[in-house]
Amino acid sequence: MGTPEFAVPGLRALYENGYDVALVVTQPDRPRGRGRKVTPSPVKAAAMDLGIQVIQPASVKTAEFVDQIKSYKPDFQIVIAYGKILPENVLAVPRAGTINIHASLLPKLRGAAPIQWAIINGEQQTGVCSMQMDKGMDTGDILLCAPEPIKPQDTAGTLHDRLAVQGAEVLLETLKKWADHTLHPVPQDHSLATYAPLLSKDDGLINWSKSAQSLERFIRGVTPWPGAYTFLDETRLKIFKSTPIAAESAEPPGTVLRGFPDELRVAAGDGVLSILEIQGASGNRMQIKEFLKGHNIPPGSVLG
Repeated sequence: MGTPEFAVPGLRALYENGYDVALVVTQPDRPRGRGRKVTPSPVKAAAMDLGIQVIQPASVKTAEFVDQIKSYKPDFQIVIAYGKILPENVLAVPRAGTINIHASLLPKLRGAAPIQWAIINGEQQTGVCSMQMDKGMDTGDILLCAPEPIKPQDTAGTLHDRLAVQGAEVLLETLKKWADHTLHPVPQDHSLATYAPLLSKDDGLINWSKSAQSLERFIRGVTPWPGAYTFLDETRLKIFKSTPIAAESAEPPGTVLRGFPDELRVAAGDGVLSILEIQGASGNRMQIKEFLKGHNIPPGSVLG
C-alpha cells in the first residue's frame, strides 16, 4: 500500500528480491501539475511496469475492500506513504502483521510530513524506521531504524530521495530478520513524541518576522513542495535558496535592504537573509544576479 514517489523504491525492492507482491493498493488517479491532467500515482505506474495487479479503492473502510485483500491470504501488508488511515480490521488481515516504513526516527516526527519538518526544525539527523502498525498515528512498536544525517544544503527534495532508498533497505532488512526470527519489536516512548503535520500549499508563505537562520531552514524544508514564496505588492516571488548573513538591521521584517547591485538582502525578525535563487510570477528559476537584471526591487520595498 503506497502512493507517492517515496514508496516506489520499496515496491521495486520487494519485486527485485523475489518477494511475491500479490497486490498493490494505491490512491485513485488524480489531477496533477499545471494542466491538472488526471494521472496515476507513481506507485501505480511502477506496479503496472512490473506487471503487478493494482486496485485503487475510494475507501478502505468497506466490507468489499476487506474481503478483497483477505482473498489473497497475505503474510504481510507493507504500507509506505499510502495516505489514508487504515482501520483495525484492515490492519488485522495479514498473518504476520502490517509493517509501515516511516521517514523519521520514531517517536520523533510522527505524521504526514516528517522530511519537511526535520529540516524546518533544524534537526541534525533524521532517518527511517520500520514499525508494526496499530490503530494510532505512527504509534506502533518499532522494528528497525536507520539514521541519516541532514546535510547543510539539503532540501526536502534531496533528503526525500536518500530516505526513499534507505526505506527500501530497511524494509528488506526487516523482512529478513522476521524470517530469521531475530526481529524484536520495541514499544515507542510516547512521552518523547513530536509531530510533523501535513503541509498545504498556503504553508509555503514566508513569515519575515522569524529569524534569518530559521527562514533559511524553512525555505529548504518546503523545497520543492509546497515551495517558499513571498509577495512584492501583487507579484508572487518564489524563493529556492538563501543564506543568513552576518548583519543586523533596524528596518521592519520583510524590508529590502541596501546592498551590492547583484544582491537581494531582506530584513528578518532577527538578522538578514540574502536571497540567492528566485523565480518571478512568470519565468524560470534564476540566480539572483540574473533575476535583478530584469526586475528592479529597490531598497525600502517590503516583501510580505
